[in-house]
Amino acid sequence: MTAVPVASAPLVLGGRTFDARRPAVMGIINRTPDSFFSAARFASLDAALARAREMVTEGIDLIDVGGVRAGQEGGWVDEAEEIDRVRPLLRALRDELPGVVISLDTWRAEVAEACAGLVDLVNDTWAGADPALVDVAARLGAGYVVSHTGGLPPRTDPVGIDYGAGDDAVVGDVLRVLADGAARALAAGVRPDGVLVDPTLDFGKRTIDSLALVRATDRIVALGHPVLQAISRKDFVGEALDLPVDDRLEGTLAATAIAAWQGATVFRAHDVRATRRVLDMVASIRGDRPPARSERGR
Repeated sequence: MTAVPVASAPLVLGGRTFDARRPAVMGIINRTPDSFFSAARFASLDAALARAREMVTEGIDLIDVGGVRAGQEGGWVDEAEEIDRVRPLLRALRDELPGVVISLDTWRAEVAEACAGLVDLVNDTWAGADPALVDVAARLGAGYVVSHTGGLPPRTDPVGIDYGAGDDAVVGDVLRVLADGAARALAAGVRPDGVLVDPTLDFGKRTIDSLALVRATDRIVALGHPVLQAISRKDFVGEALDLPVDDRLEGTLAATAIAAWQGATVFRAHDVRATRRVLDMVASIRGDRPPARSERGR
């Protein structure tokens, strides 16, 4: 099999360096009562910390903390409540797990500003809906995730989205938006090795669009920035296989392997141990990771 492209620059966060030769796992902790996957809901600080410690044993590289559900379901959460949900956990993670890179999943500049000194990465899941967020990330010295949501505002479900026929329509739009967003991040002062691009599957996309973007991971890698793929248990997996969220692990891991082979650097995941093993196996097949054991004649 032909070797796949690797991002021209590594991703450097929290003093650690990541690249596509051994992709990183970003574990998910949602401080929300209504996350779409119930196993990722952590209402109490103690429960969230316990899960974070468990994820370390499972092979985590980054922890992504969010305080607001992405979709329309669930009540409105204002900035003050979002800060109250995420900041105590971020502080505890910084104190208790100093070797883990910490990401904040928010679209609000005010929330990121309130978490100064506690995060290594700002995961802007709504594509610059708050244009000041990238400036805050730069000022904090944090990395920044450039995302694509089809122009939809935060917490909008993808209804009536149509990029046109064929893979090239949606892929072309995503490539253009991500390239422009990365340029804006660099102009704002985000470090070149801190810019991460995310095609943002499901957000502003039909299932056929998300499947096309998994197939086109190598084209996104070719933009020259490390790529984040947030695949875990998403609706496009469920719709492709006609399965509810609790039964989407195998589909998630299949898409993860495909995207990893094509050169994605970071994978946002609920199922840390399974994702780590899949990524390590892909790296082993590519020749980027030596076997854990090697016995002659077997």
